[in-house]
Amino acid sequence: MEYVDYYKILGLDKNASVDDVKKAYRKLARKYHPDLNPDNKEANKKFQQINEANEVLSDPEQRKKYDKYGADWKHGEEFEKARQSQRQQQYSHSGSTYSEGMGDDDFSDFFASMFGRSQSSGSRNQARFRGQDYNAELHLTLNDAYTTHKQTLTVNGKNIRITIPAGVEDGQVIKLTGHGGEGINGGPNGDLYITFVIAPHPVFKRAGNDLHTTVDIDLYTAVLGGEVMLETLSGKIKLKVNAETQNGTKIRLKGKGFPVYKSEGQFGDLYVTYAVKIPTNLTERQKELFKELSKS
Repeated sequence: MEYVDYYKILGLDKNASVDDVKKAYRKLARKYHPDLNPDNKEANKKFQQINEANEVLSDPEQRKKYDKYGADWKHGEEFEKARQSQRQQQYSHSGSTYSEGMGDDDFSDFFASMFGRSQSSGSRNQARFRGQDYNAELHLTLNDAYTTHKQTLTVNGKNIRITIPAGVEDGQVIKLTGHGGEGINGGPNGDLYITFVIAPHPVFKRAGNDLHTTVDIDLYTAVLGGEVMLETLSGKIKLKVNAETQNGTKIRLKGKGFPVYKSEGQFGDLYVTYAVKIPTNLTERQKELFKELSKS
């Protein structure tokens, strides 16, 4: 198995902390993401290597095995079990007994026989092992998450077309079975775990399945009443403003919020807070009118 230097891929040294790994991964993942490099095969390959490096180095147990066993780190546990078994065996030799164990120097020879590096055609069957699981981030806008849509991911040079249901949440993880690393000696493939990262929206704030926003209204509309238009994620809606609406008044629009995940036709609510804007740069005549109004 070819040795891959995960530290070098992320631009880190072996003393890097978990936070260092996380920061390096996020920075490089954004740079080499397939959506930003649709026709760049090298960038796509780099993106896969970055994901693999992050998965290993961000997991303390996997990182420990990787640091100890190098190229064969995925099968360190098998080696340890075999070594312990050898040490426990007792052999009879010249009327006495002795125990024979495996040292770290036997590691390569162990895998050569265990996984077929130098096995002859007449040797015993090779052990099968499940492939490595992969982790990846998929960045979406709030508008993307609002509707069910399809996206194409590139994993190990293969394009995977997935359907993203409306209503996915920031930080939500889905599993694509069998789309991880290839199995060893005919073993099953690993799985691909995708974490959704949803960017903040400039107008709407999401809270579960509800949406919150603030709408500015002028003083005259707040006092006399009227209508304002609001551009939502699903189109424009007309809001009725009651006369004498106070600053900070909140209204609820039932069913105008975010779609409920995998529940077709169900939506949260939209909460609108009115912010009354005081007029500025008044003319002298306008100021006089306000003075008259204040005296009445």
